[in-house]
Amino acid sequence: MPQIHVTAPAKINLSLDITGRREDGYHLLSTVMQSLSLADRLTVSLDSGGTGIRLACDQPDIPCDRRNTAWQAAELFLEAARERAAVTIEICKKIPAAAGLAGGSSDAAAVLIALHHLLPGRLNLSQLHELALRIGADVPFCLQGGTVLCEGIGDKLKPLSPFSSMPLLLLNPGFAVSTAWAFREFDQTVPARRPQTSQVIQAMRERDLARLAETSANVLQPVTFSAWPVLDNARMMLEQSGAAVCMMSGSGPTLFALYETKDLRDAARQALTERQDPETRLIACETRSNGPMIIN
Repeated sequence: MPQIHVTAPAKINLSLDITGRREDGYHLLSTVMQSLSLADRLTVSLDSGGTGIRLACDQPDIPCDRRNTAWQAAELFLEAARERAAVTIEICKKIPAAAGLAGGSSDAAAVLIALHHLLPGRLNLSQLHELALRIGADVPFCLQGGTVLCEGIGDKLKPLSPFSSMPLLLLNPGFAVSTAWAFREFDQTVPARRPQTSQVIQAMRERDLARLAETSANVLQPVTFSAWPVLDNARMMLEQSGAAVCMMSGSGPTLFALYETKDLRDAARQALTERQDPETRLIACETRSNGPMIIN
């Protein structure tokens, strides 16, 4: 039975603005997304003599049925390709769930990539992109990866100059935040600060972290911080540790902190580890220029 091992990288939002809302309720975004070295690992197997989807995960709180985006990706691919086969998906989770890091979206993108290799010629890249968008707004980016300006409902992707190998810390407080909740709450507010997206892109091109900090923003951050003030305390702690840029990713609750050098990042991690809450997870990683990668 042929199988493929594939990585599913996490992402952060280096800026996030909500620019409007469609009549069907979908929010319009303008966000700079960035892939990370932190990644789930998936094994996708195909049995042409069987039918159905089987999913297993090493984290007991992750659903292993149609609620899982990886399952949805396999189901949609087989349907679009008009293929009858049994698909088995095994997920080794490294990305915290419901954390603003697109763990589920990246797993879905990785399944699409894996099946694209296991069943070559069935679908083209444009069709994969269409399937990705049907699963979720972050999935088209996760399919592509790297450094990308994403607009619309996640369907308009513009690759940017690579922003790879930047050292950072992720701070995950150990609880989940609903993306749907965050967007509903945002609809009741007026953002005090929005990102200057063109300036953000220029700062990234020049790798100018001070300018990035001055021009970037996440309009969902005040919403989530108001509900969980502990996140603002964590942000201040990261800034005091020497972070040049510190923001919330997506709807949260994970914070990311960019450092000028790996040594500064590692020193901050050591100091923060001694002070952190037992439920808090600190993850050292780097920015990367790739999306899902086959690792057979």
